[in-house]
This record gives sequence, C-alpha cells and structure tokens, in this order.
Amino acid sequence: MNRKRILFVSGSIGLGHVTRDLAIAREIRALVPAEIEWLAASPADRFLVEAGETLHPAAARLVDMTAIAEAQSASGGLSLIRYALSARTKWTRNFDVVDEIMAGGGFDLLIGDETYEISLGYRKRPARKKRPFVMIYDFVGLDAVSKHPFERLGVYLWNRNWAGKGLKARPPVDLGLFIGEEKDVPDTSFGPFLPNRREWARARCRFVGYVLDFDPALLSDTGALRAELGYGGSPLVICAVGGTAIGRELLELCGDAYAELKRSIPSLEMVLVCGPRLNHRDLRVPPGVKVKGYVHALYKHFAACDFAVVQGGGTATLELTALRRPFAFFPIEGHSEQEISVAGRLSRHKAGVRLRQSETSPARLAEVIRTNIGIPAQWPPIPVNGARAAAEAISELL
Repeated sequence: MNRKRILFVSGSIGLGHVTRDLAIAREIRALVPAEIEWLAASPADRFLVEAGETLHPAAARLVDMTAIAEAQSASGGLSLIRYALSARTKWTRNFDVVDEIMAGGGFDLLIGDETYEISLGYRKRPARKKRPFVMIYDFVGLDAVSKHPFERLGVYLWNRNWAGKGLKARPPVDLGLFIGEEKDVPDTSFGPFLPNRREWARARCRFVGYVLDFDPALLSDTGALRAELGYGGSPLVICAVGGTAIGRELLELCGDAYAELKRSIPSLEMVLVCGPRLNHRDLRVPPGVKVKGYVHALYKHFAACDFAVVQGGGTATLELTALRRPFAFFPIEGHSEQEISVAGRLSRHKAGVRLRQSETSPARLAEVIRTNIGIPAQWPPIPVNGARAAAEAISELL
C-alpha cells in the first residue's frame, strides 16, 4: 500500500490542542501507512519537535496566534470575541501558507484543528481546494459573556458567519470531527434567525468522544508516580496555567493561598507550573512554594497530586476529570469557550469546583483546597477513546 502524506495544522492557542492532535496522529499511523508533516506556531511547534515529529519549513511563516491572545489579555482575562476579531485580520496570511503548500501537491489530505482561517479561506475560494479537508472542533459557536453591545454584535456576526448559509449548504469541510459528546454542544441557536447549534453539529460533524494522549489506567499508582517525579509523601497541590502567558495573576493567587493553607496543613507541598511562555522568575510567590517553567507530560503531575488548580482550558480540565483528581478551575474571564462550553461540560460531569478569579480571595481559595484535597472523585469515569475514533473516521478519506 502506498504511504499517504498528510499535512496536519495544529491551530488555536497554547498547548491543549497539539497534545490531542498528536494522539490522533499516532492512531492514524497505527491504522494506515502515513507520513505526517505539521504546521504549528509557538508553543505547539516546540512540543511537536520535542515529540520527534516533522515540522514543515513553512511553519516559520505562520502568524503566532498565541501572541495575539496574550496581547489582548488584561489582568488574567481575555475577551474571546475581541481576540477572534483581532486574529481574523491575520488569517489570510496563514491561509495563504496552507494553500500554497496544498496547491504544490505532495499531500493527500489536510487536517486542521480549529483552523477557522482555512475553512473560511476555502469557503471564499472553493476552486483552490484540491484535497480532502478534515476540520476538528471542540465547541460550536461563541457566546456573549457581558451585556456590552459591541460584544453582543460581534458574537452575532461571528456566529452568522460560522453557521454559513444553513444546514443544507455544502461546506468546505469534507469531514468534521467534534471532540466530545453531542450533549457538549448547546441545544440553542447561533443567534436570532440562525440554525440550532446542536443540529448544525449533527449535520456537519462526527462526535468521536474525548481525546487524551495517555491512558489514565496506567497512572493509578500514585506512589510510583511521585517517586518518578521526585515528590515525597506530603499533600501535594499542583497549580498550572497551560501554554500561554495568561495566568500570572492566578498563580500568584495560589501562592498567596499557600500561607493560609500551611496553618492547617503544615506539610503541604505546592508547585506552580508556568508553562513555556510565562517567565517563572517574574512570579511573586512566598517562600516554600516551588515554581517550575515548562513541564513535559504535565498530566503525570496531575495524576500524582492530591489537588490541582487550573484555568478553564478544555485539555487540563479533561485530563483531571479522566484522572479523577479533585481540582478547582478558573475559566479565563471573557473567554466564552471556557466560561460556557468547558464549564458546561464539567458541570454535566459534576467534576471540579468552579471559581471566578476576580471574586476569589486567597482565603477563599485556601478554603476550597482544604475542603477538597485528597477527596476521591465522585463523578463517573468518562470515555477517552476519541483519538482512535477520530483516526478511523479520517482513514476513510485516505
């Protein structure tokens, strides 16, 4: 059988998507002979190289969407619609990079993870699309999280564009994959006179379930994990903010809660994980708190902990849910995907304690940690075989 060549574009911001993309890529290779090259900007490009993957040379020409998000953030918050409208002005450049590669031949399939610039580019110029295009989603539609008229208008216009020309119109996507379950898509419309989101997802996507790049069943021996990672037997709290520089204030809030916690849990160990783009030397933390930069396989540290504090990102919260570790999550304020889509999924699973950063004092965070640390998970296990299901669907196009 001839080896198929795939261009995989790992889009969006931070590191959450690239981990699932790599899991899907591994499953594709297990099913069909395939060569995969990647397009990704910082910090996903570094992650892929460290994983031994092949980065296409044109990746250096991509616009850094994570940097745009960081520039739009303020005090740990980020308006998703403001970011999206700002990022869209750069989309043409990224689409042109992808289109140039695909037009040059040599690839049999294009996969994009939340690469809306590619979808929009091919919708406007359908004649440019020469090969099947797979699009990966994990939420459908934006939501206004304030009463500001600019935000509400921006969300409506964005969703109108997202919905396209209705459910019967032919999309530029040959295969849509939704990472999650049907109930994760709100059973509401995109907006006035626009289609229902869940119906749109049913018509445009296959629901493949949740995707992890590890097997939770292999991480059940907490003692062995702690020995491997250099932790002792003290109660362990891991606080992490993912793959962007947004989150310094949250980590400092965790540090401020540490002194309060030490009074009731003297042996407590707290570790702050900054990720690849936040300089750990810039953090203001009290003595006794350990601070780390980028941590490979952060999920192992989650599996070893007694409690975790994270932002509201889809991947970190999914990992903690699957690992059945108690945790608190702070959706980035203004980020409708985290405040509504991810938070809604966690509420449905009854996982995690939701907090709001602007309303949470160190004493309040300390109380939540003290009350929940080490408490066994009460939610049922979740299915995490989505990588295989996604690969099986993709293989049908090869």
